Amino acid sequence: MYQPNGQKLPERIGRLDELAHNLWWSWYPGARDLFRAVDYPLWSISGHNPVKQLRNLGSDRLETLAADPTFVDLYDSVMSAFDSYMSADRDAWFTSTHGSQLPGPVAYFSMEFAVHVSLPMYAGGLGVLAGDVCKEASDLGLPMVGIGLLFSQGYFLQHIPDHGWQEENYLELDHEDAPVRPVFSPQGGRALTQVQIADRLVSVGAWRVQVGRVNVYLLTSDLDENSPQDRELTARLYTSALEVRIQQEILLGIGGVRVLGVLGIKPSVWHANEGHASFMTIERVREMVQKGTPFPDALQKVGDATVFTTHTPLRAGTDIFPIQLVEKHLSQYLDATGVDKEILLSLGRDNTGNQHFNMTALGLKMAGRRNGVSRLHGEVSRWLWHGLWPQVQQDQVPISHVTNGIHVPTWVAPELANLYERYLGENWLDRHDDTTLWERVLDIPDHKLWATHMLLKSKLISIMRERAQKSLDKGLTAKQMVAKGVFLDPEALTIAFARRYTEYKRPGLIFKDIERLRKIVKDAHRPVQIIFAGKSHPDDTPSKHLLQSVYSLLTDHQFEGRIAFVED
Repeated sequence: MYQPNGQKLPERIGRLDELAHNLWWSWYPGARDLFRAVDYPLWSISGHNPVKQLRNLGSDRLETLAADPTFVDLYDSVMSAFDSYMSADRDAWFTSTHGSQLPGPVAYFSMEFAVHVSLPMYAGGLGVLAGDVCKEASDLGLPMVGIGLLFSQGYFLQHIPDHGWQEENYLELDHEDAPVRPVFSPQGGRALTQVQIADRLVSVGAWRVQVGRVNVYLLTSDLDENSPQDRELTARLYTSALEVRIQQEILLGIGGVRVLGVLGIKPSVWHANEGHASFMTIERVREMVQKGTPFPDALQKVGDATVFTTHTPLRAGTDIFPIQLVEKHLSQYLDATGVDKEILLSLGRDNTGNQHFNMTALGLKMAGRRNGVSRLHGEVSRWLWHGLWPQVQQDQVPISHVTNGIHVPTWVAPELANLYERYLGENWLDRHDDTTLWERVLDIPDHKLWATHMLLKSKLISIMRERAQKSLDKGLTAKQMVAKGVFLDPEALTIAFARRYTEYKRPGLIFKDIERLRKIVKDAHRPVQIIFAGKSHPDDTPSKHLLQSVYSLLTDHQFEGRIAFVED
């Protein structure tokens, strides 16, 4: 087994690189302990990225680890758990409950995937959901494959200078330091397929990310076969340039369908996580029509196998393109269906009379099953999109809902997990969706639950202080140190606002009554402190102004360091 830099791993621990490239390690505590034990300083410096950690590890240290009985015992234990988890014979929930009912996997298309910080292919909750869906599918044994884009510069690194105006820095992803593997065509090349964009063909490749038992294929246009301009199409997530956005979505939707075909993967369910992926439905209709299926039948068959999730009722969260732009870039696909172009373009109209192409409307119309992400959001979506189904009552609009959940092993701190295991039972994780299980929380002694809570809060504040201290060496001002939270109190009630920093999420609402807020945070007997975190889109000037105005209040002496902002 060789690492990317050519260094050979000792045979006794030769599967460390395999483990590092499967993100199962990120939610299995023993695996995290294993990589900490490899070299803790490197583990920290690498940003908890074992691929990068191993790549920078010296051969002497590797030999020492291979001869260390304690490390080898931990290694054997983790690899045994890993092999058991990955086994095709594992008695997972899906197979034990449903058997082998799916003739093919679920293909989950998403513009973002938040699977680990070493792959910054996400900007907010949509990506977090996508990552957690893949992890949960892996745990449950649900056959699934993910399709997204690998952005060579990912999402930006955030920096807030003294004046409070957000600055963005982009770093080129080093594939050798990331948990990705290149996918090769049957002929051995990186280009797997091509997509027509306007008047040119763009080659599409892919990188494979292993998320437990789920493979996520992140597509790329950064190939030698493409022009410099086309290689940049997959450089950055959520560019504001509409022409680039529509080209990215063609790569995701149409390119994703074609890559799955090249890989011999035949999904039985196609799931579009928001409108960015809706072009996949157009491509599947085109394929069927060209094989002889009448257009109406192709629409029906595509709908029967398609699920669409809408995330936001706001225009800011929906991609809307001028019709002329769609015609320019998709003319070949529109012509290939053999039906009137206006019929196809109408699939992307929201029935409000405007002449734009709405990607959410396309997804809603083309899918046979549609859902919002909470009960209330389902109600709002039925109201908002009633115009697509004017023949039915609003409460009969065919948009249901699910309640967004989390992948529990990823988000529950080990300290809390240990507490749950002791008082809820060793199988608490398998039963975490059983409401009766959580009645046992009352059995946890108050002082133990509180002590665990305080420990975790103290760790959070310690991490913030450490980050501030490291930044001090880079010339941080006293004002910035205060904003980074050096004066936060581990004993104070702490409120966190951590989400994308955009106007419609109203991050500045709490500052509406400054005097009242000042009294609350400075209460000597019941002190309160607030921690903000979140990024504004680089081209969202109003939201960046809002961030700046909030940041200016963080260092106001009247708050005495009780409000902080965590960058990036």
